[in-house]
Amino acid sequence: MTYEILAFKYAGPLESSGAFVMWFKEWEKTVERNCYFWLIREGSTQIMVDAGATPDLAVKRNLSGYISPEKLLQQVGLNAADIKHVILTHLHWDHAGGSSLFPNARFYVQEEEYRFWLDDPISERPPFKLVSDNACNEYLRSLEDTDRLVLLKGDREIFPGIECLKAPGHTPALQAVSVNTGKGKAILGSDCAHFFRNYREDWPSSLITDLVAWMKTYDKLKSKVSSLDLLFPGHDPLMTTRYEKIAEGSTKLA
Repeated sequence: MTYEILAFKYAGPLESSGAFVMWFKEWEKTVERNCYFWLIREGSTQIMVDAGATPDLAVKRNLSGYISPEKLLQQVGLNAADIKHVILTHLHWDHAGGSSLFPNARFYVQEEEYRFWLDDPISERPPFKLVSDNACNEYLRSLEDTDRLVLLKGDREIFPGIECLKAPGHTPALQAVSVNTGKGKAILGSDCAHFFRNYREDWPSSLITDLVAWMKTYDKLKSKVSSLDLLFPGHDPLMTTRYEKIAEGSTKLA
């Protein structure tokens, strides 16, 4: 089975030092990045990757250019209540913070990722609190012991042609998503890279939990994807400008 992949820009541009995108260098540069979630679709099958952020969280985090994920989905004929499956790549606020917007969704996350952010005291330390969201974590906790929370242990195909790949480094157990498309095997790498150039230059972005694991993740993803052009990062503005426009704020990646 093959699928289409759509990218939805829900916020941006956001400005930061180049060192945010290219770890420990290009401090003097200013770069712009966007915030995204993605939709994998084929016929009536609609699977989201990441959940964006709620309006309240967008205000709290002062997100420029914010558009609610609900509104963006409506532009392609979907309501938030229609979404039955959401793959959470990792539990940073800008990727999982909108989970509560999807009341009928089943969420897929690596168990190691989930347990770190919800149960490990280290996650309460300032560097980790900076990038997490309590409201999101408590919403996910409320789904424990229900069929709406699926905790994965490593690589797993969850639908025909869609595989979650454990890809640590940025966080303890980030997961990338491999997708069979008409262009070949594509991978939504989320924040395994912020920009395409991270993969091309073999240089990670910032917010590193485990640098050795991150470099091994690069080897793993590059060995599985059909081409580097199909290895998609988490925040690159090129996902908005380089690809076919589907609706306001959304483009077709593959």
